[in-house]
Amino acid sequence: MLNEKTREAIEIMRECNLLVSKTLAEIAKIVEPGVTTLELDRIAEEYILDHGALPGFKGYNGFPKTLCTSVNSQVVHGIPSGYVLKEGDIVSVDCGVRKNGYYGDTAYTFAVGELSDNVAKLLRVTHDSLYKGIEQAVAGKRLGDIGHAIQTHAEGSGFSVVREMVGHGLGESLHEEPEVPNYGRRGRGTLLRSGMVICIEPMINLGGRYIIQEPDGWTIRTRDNKPSAHYELAVVIGKEKADTLSTFKYIEEELINKNKGLPWQNKKP
Repeated sequence: MLNEKTREAIEIMRECNLLVSKTLAEIAKIVEPGVTTLELDRIAEEYILDHGALPGFKGYNGFPKTLCTSVNSQVVHGIPSGYVLKEGDIVSVDCGVRKNGYYGDTAYTFAVGELSDNVAKLLRVTHDSLYKGIEQAVAGKRLGDIGHAIQTHAEGSGFSVVREMVGHGLGESLHEEPEVPNYGRRGRGTLLRSGMVICIEPMINLGGRYIIQEPDGWTIRTRDNKPSAHYELAVVIGKEKADTLSTFKYIEEELINKNKGLPWQNKKP
């Protein structure tokens, strides 16, 4: 079943996704060496509740926290804990909210201090591959066009694409049809129709594409224990271009203000 949404539903979802985006901007303010992932979770939960919404992930299929915080080789679904972030770490922060019967869902991978050149490149390429995918989120194209754009950009830059974990439809449920793979063949897969709302979320690895689940039953990490990056935006399929419901604008304004650039900019010689 396809998930075309009414204009009213889309506007409610826009509000939800803007709140997620602004929540992640609050995280951007405090991500630095010495901060625990549990502290990130506390800040996010307070901000969401203060703005009249509920954490979308907490309690979802038993997940215990508001955020997914996945550090270094953890790909997705990391559980906030007493882990203290240190210089050179990366942390994917995935956040969801529920308000007025609908969900918002977005993720951003943050640098903790100065990164090595290859990890900074991983973040840049993953970030850019998301936008390559969004360019294909147009009515009349197919899901394979989105996946192909992401895969081509990531693999062409020397990285690998996680295949078992995918994007998804979004609406009154956090995960709806269709699944949105980050690999594929042009012209294949589900036909995209105006009004469908999907989350596009490339998960790209520095090493091999293979993943394993950690003993906590949630956290997914790379099998070779090399770093992985993850970015996610919610979009509405449009007739000429996608309508992006969530945004990195607030996050990146904070990062530029704080660090004088994004992780892959202003590198030390």
